[in-house]
Amino acid sequence: MGLTNMLDKSSKNRKQWTSLLVFLSSNLLLFSFVSSDTADSITQSQSLSDSKGTTLVSKDGGFVLGFFSPGNPNNRYLGIWYHNIPIRTVVWVANRRNPIDGSSGMLMVNNYGKLVLLNQNSTVAWSANSTKEARNPIVQLLDSGNLVLREENEENPENYLWQSFDYPSDTWLPGMKVGWDLRTGLERRLTAWKSPEDPSPGELSWGIELHDYPEIVMKKGSDKFFRTGPWNGRVFSGVPELRATPVYDYSFVSNKDEVYFTFHMINTSLISRAVMNQTQYERYIWVDRKWKQYLYLPKDNCDNYNLCGPYGNCIIGESPVCQCVKGFKPKSPDTWNPDKWSKGCIRSTQLSCQDKDKIGFDKFFGYKLPDTTYSWVNLSMNLEECRVKCMNNCTCMAYSNTDIRDGGSGCAMWFGDLIDIRQIALTGQDTNSLRQDVYIRMPASEKEVKDKQKMKVIIVVVVAIAVVLGVLLIPYCICKRRNSREKMENNVMIDQNTEGQSEDLEVPFFNLTTIAIATDNFSNNNKLGEGGFGIVYKGTLTDGQEIAVKRLSRSSTQGLNEFKNEVMLIAKLQHRNLVRLLGYCIEGVEKMLIYEYMPNGSLDSFIFDQTRAKVLGWSMRFNIICGIAKGLLYLHEDSRLRIIHRDLKAGNVLLDSKMNPKISDFGMARIFGGDQTEGNTNRVVGTYGYMAPEYAIDGLFSVKSDVFSFGILLLEILSGKRNRGFFHPSDGLNLVGHAWKLWKEGKPLELIDTCLNDSCILLEIVRCLRISFLCLQQHPEDRPNVSSVVMMLHGESSLLEPGEPASFVGKRSPSSSKNQSSSTNEITITLIEGR
Repeated sequence: MGLTNMLDKSSKNRKQWTSLLVFLSSNLLLFSFVSSDTADSITQSQSLSDSKGTTLVSKDGGFVLGFFSPGNPNNRYLGIWYHNIPIRTVVWVANRRNPIDGSSGMLMVNNYGKLVLLNQNSTVAWSANSTKEARNPIVQLLDSGNLVLREENEENPENYLWQSFDYPSDTWLPGMKVGWDLRTGLERRLTAWKSPEDPSPGELSWGIELHDYPEIVMKKGSDKFFRTGPWNGRVFSGVPELRATPVYDYSFVSNKDEVYFTFHMINTSLISRAVMNQTQYERYIWVDRKWKQYLYLPKDNCDNYNLCGPYGNCIIGESPVCQCVKGFKPKSPDTWNPDKWSKGCIRSTQLSCQDKDKIGFDKFFGYKLPDTTYSWVNLSMNLEECRVKCMNNCTCMAYSNTDIRDGGSGCAMWFGDLIDIRQIALTGQDTNSLRQDVYIRMPASEKEVKDKQKMKVIIVVVVAIAVVLGVLLIPYCICKRRNSREKMENNVMIDQNTEGQSEDLEVPFFNLTTIAIATDNFSNNNKLGEGGFGIVYKGTLTDGQEIAVKRLSRSSTQGLNEFKNEVMLIAKLQHRNLVRLLGYCIEGVEKMLIYEYMPNGSLDSFIFDQTRAKVLGWSMRFNIICGIAKGLLYLHEDSRLRIIHRDLKAGNVLLDSKMNPKISDFGMARIFGGDQTEGNTNRVVGTYGYMAPEYAIDGLFSVKSDVFSFGILLLEILSGKRNRGFFHPSDGLNLVGHAWKLWKEGKPLELIDTCLNDSCILLEIVRCLRISFLCLQQHPEDRPNVSSVVMMLHGESSLLEPGEPASFVGKRSPSSSKNQSSSTNEITITLIEGR
C-alpha cells in the first residue's frame, strides 16, 4: 500500500515511478535471459526430457523448444513457441500425428546421428528425416525459430543436416521457405491444425503448385480452394495486398533447383507470423501485447476457386457477382444463378483457327490471371514474340508478360478455357505499378483484318521475286549437280561381278577383302553384338578410321531388297541423332553395312545394367531422351522422305563418345511420300514390348506407332527396367501397368531408377513420365505427334492429363505365355494382359 500512496501523491511522482518500474522490469527480464542456465543446444551426450521440464531457448530469448499439451493433458507434443510472448503461440510441432502419452517424452540424438523423439517405451514417436549421418551432431534452436541438426565443428554453420524449416506445421516464420526443392523433391507446405486442441494435419493446406507458371494454391483436401495467381515480379496477380511493405519484404524464386516464396522482416524489432488455420490463411503482427490480424485469405466470395466457371469474371458488388468476360455470353442464360455459375461462359462469336486474318487479341487489365495449370512460359521472349507464338497455336487462348517490372518482360501463354478470373480493384499508384495486362484471343476488328491483308500482299510480292530468282538459278544448279555426280561415279570402285552393280545406292562400296582385313577376318575379339539380322563387328580401316560392320547372317529374314532399302534410306538421312552410314558391301552371299563406330555401344547396355546405369545421371538421360525425340522428328517430318522406323527400342539407340544418342537399324523402316502417314502389312516385324497395339494386332503402322514405341522407351529410361518380361512382385502388373498405378496413387517417383536419386530434377522427371503416358494411349489419334513431344520435353507446350495407357490391362495371367509367340525378326502376337 505504501507504493500505491506514493504514486497517488502527484502526477509528477507517478510518472517518475512509472519510468523507474519500466526500467527495473525490463532489466530484470533481461537479467533472467542472460543468467538463465537454459541452453540453446544439446549434443549427443545430452537430451531434452519432458519429465524434468527441460527446454531449449534460442540465444536471443525469442523462441523455446519443449513439451506441451494443447488440449488433453495426457497428449504431449514436442513443439516450438514464442518465449517472450505471454500468450503461448506454438509455431511448430514435431510429432503432430503421434502424441506421447504422459510426460515420458525425451528428445535426443541416437548413435546413428539421427534426431529422435522417444516415448515411455523408448520407442520412436518421431524422428528427423536427415539423409546424412552426423559424426559430431549438435541440435540447436536458432534465433529465427528454426530447429537444426548440424555438425558441431562445421565451418559453414548453415550447412544443416536437417532443419524444422523444411517441415513446417501451420505457421510461416520470417526466413522460412514455402515451396519446392527440385533437387531433392522436398515440398514445404503449411497445413492447418485439425482443431485448436489437435495439432494433427487438417484439411486446409497452403503451398506452391508446380506448373510452368507457378502460383500459391490453398487446398481443401485434394481440391483447390483458393489460389493467389502467379507472381509477376512485384505481387501475386490475385492478391496485390501480399507485397513488400516498410515492415517486411517478400521474395519469390523460381529456377531449375528451387521454386519458393519467403518473407523477411525489415523492422526486426517487430514479430510477425502467418498461419494456416481451419478456415483460412491469416497474417499477424504482435502489437500492444496482442496478436493483430492484418491480412486473411480468401478475403471474399470471389476468391472461392472457379466460382464463375470458364471465362466468367467474378466482381464483388455486382449483381449477379459472376459476369462474362467481354466477348463472351453465359453458357446457360436462362439459369444464370449461383447454382449454375460454374458452367461459365462461351464465345459470342466462334473462332476459326484456319482463318487467322479474322483472329486478334483484346487487352484486359485489372484481372487476377487465369489458373496456370495449362500454361507455358518463356522468360526470354518479349510481348510481341509472345503474341506471334500464341497466334500460331490454335489452343492458345491468352498471353501476358511474366514480369511487369521495367516495362514488362517474359512470355506466359494459357491453353484451353480460362478459369478462376476475378476483378482486382487497383487504386492510386497501384493502378500503374501493379497493372498486368492479359491478352485474350478474340475475333479481329475490321482494322486488324485490313492490316493483315496488306501484310499478305507484301509477302506475296516478296515471294514472287524470290521465285523469279530461283528460276534463273535452276540451270546453273543442274550443271553443278551433274559435274559433281560424274566426279563421284569416277571415284566409286565397284566390282563388275558384284550383285546389285546396276543400282546406284549413293554410298561408297567396300570390297570384302577390305572389310575382312579391318575386322581381323571377323574375329570374335572384334564382335560388338548380335541381333536378329546378324553380327556387328568393330573394324579399323587402313587409314585408322574405326568402323562398325553389320554382317547379315545367311539365315537372316532380311533379304536383298530389305538390305538395299536400309542402304538407300540411311544414305539419304543426315542428322546428328541418326547413325551415319559410311558404305556397304555385297559380294556373293555376303551383305554388310559399314557404319560410324559408336564407342559406348547401345543404350540398353547402360540402363538395364545395375553397374553401368550409374554412369547415366538424370541430365545425361534427359539429353538422350531429347536426342532420340529429335532424331524421330527428323524421320517423320523434317527429312526429304517421311520415314517410319517400326523398331525403335533401347537396343537400336547407339551412344557416341559424348553419350549423344543416335537411332540405328533401318532394316524394317518404311518410306512414305507426300501426305501419307500410315500403312498396313500382313507381315508384322519388330520387337515385342515396343509395338503399338494397332500394329501388333492388325498390322497398321504409322508415325503414331513410332510414338508408342518412344513412350515405352521413355518409361524404360526413367525406370531402368525392361518393359518386356517385367512384372511387379506385389501386384503382378507389367511395367506400364505398374507405372500407371503409381501415377494414379500420386507416387510416381517410386518408379524412377534409384541411380537417379541424387541427380534428378523433379519437374523434368514428372514431365517425362506424363509424356510417356500420352504416347502410350490406346488409339493412335490420341497420341501426340513427335513435334509436340519435342515441344513438351522442352516445356514449350502444355501437358494434357493422360488417360489410361494401352498396355495397362491388369495383372499377369498364368496362361498368358501360352497365347503368344515371338521372334526377334518377325512376330505373330496375341496380346494378353498387356505383356
